Amino acid sequence: MGNRWEFDTMNSRRISKAIRIGDVTIGGGAPVVVQSMTKTDTRDVRATIEQIKELEDGDCELVRVAVPDAQAARAIVDIKKGIKIPLVADIHFDYRLALTALEAGADGLRLNPGNIGEPDKVQKVTLAARERGVPIRIGLNAGSLPKTDNPDLNVAERMVDAALEQVRLLESLDFDLIKVSLKFFDVPTTIEAYQSIAEKIPYPLHIGITEAGLPRTGIIRSTVGIGTLLWLGIGDTIRVSLTAHPREEVVAAYEILKSLNLRQHGPVLVSCPTCGRAEVDVVKLAEEVEKRLQKIDKPIKVAVMGCVVNGPGEAKDADVGIACGKGKGVIFKKGKKVATVEEKDFFTALMKEVEGL
Repeated sequence: MGNRWEFDTMNSRRISKAIRIGDVTIGGGAPVVVQSMTKTDTRDVRATIEQIKELEDGDCELVRVAVPDAQAARAIVDIKKGIKIPLVADIHFDYRLALTALEAGADGLRLNPGNIGEPDKVQKVTLAARERGVPIRIGLNAGSLPKTDNPDLNVAERMVDAALEQVRLLESLDFDLIKVSLKFFDVPTTIEAYQSIAEKIPYPLHIGITEAGLPRTGIIRSTVGIGTLLWLGIGDTIRVSLTAHPREEVVAAYEILKSLNLRQHGPVLVSCPTCGRAEVDVVKLAEEVEKRLQKIDKPIKVAVMGCVVNGPGEAKDADVGIACGKGKGVIFKKGKKVATVEEKDFFTALMKEVEGL
């Protein structure tokens, strides 16, 4: 196996070996890649393409599709014709599906060593992937780990051991287009596993919290886990796994990256939580602004503030901001006061300045 991880001295980010999935670079200091997974039946080519196009519109950079049978694997040929981003085939149980997916043009594979079976089956897939230059993600989930001969190992240790065994197997076949993931619902266990594997291999890591749940709670759980790992310098690509339309996963992923200043992606809205000092309906105004900002791609900061305590300061700090008072509000642009407007004009005046940037 390769050397222990190295750090980028500028931001303490783990520098991994770079691999390419299609035209997307993962690792090697490249920006953290946002990916998602379709929720459609892969055999329904039209529906799958439509959902992937929705993800592309949200700037998803990599998409994974489930491959439960040979028909789904063969469908990759036609799906690829209708999409722009690289496609990863998600394989479980039957190694032959991976071979079919490779023949169909998959840009990457995700294999779960806990259910693929004997090493000779993984070997056949690896040799076919090596011939095509297609990367393989060794994707461990705590719910489907291989059996272990050591009952004293905790879940994180078992995930790491299983991943390292597969890494050794792939390396023995002169294959190093490897990406690794170690996912669990439990956040501390997931963090422990990634910290351990990061020190032992040079390959890029895909991070996430699996089966995180519905958006309200799942985004919180994912943000704690993914955000912690990214802050520790660990992670080359992320997925926020939600029981929701996959576009929600992409939105959440970019918000996590933006909050850590790792990626710029569209506007950032700073808004007052409101309290008894607020003399206008800040919630309504902020909701209207957020909805309009969804149509804007520029990486700008917009502030909607509701009282004199923090309002002027936050509004000045934003690219465009409004500090609302009783019946009137002050609009700031690039730190300078540009207008005082009536309450009925708050939204219109603010968006005029935003869209004029």
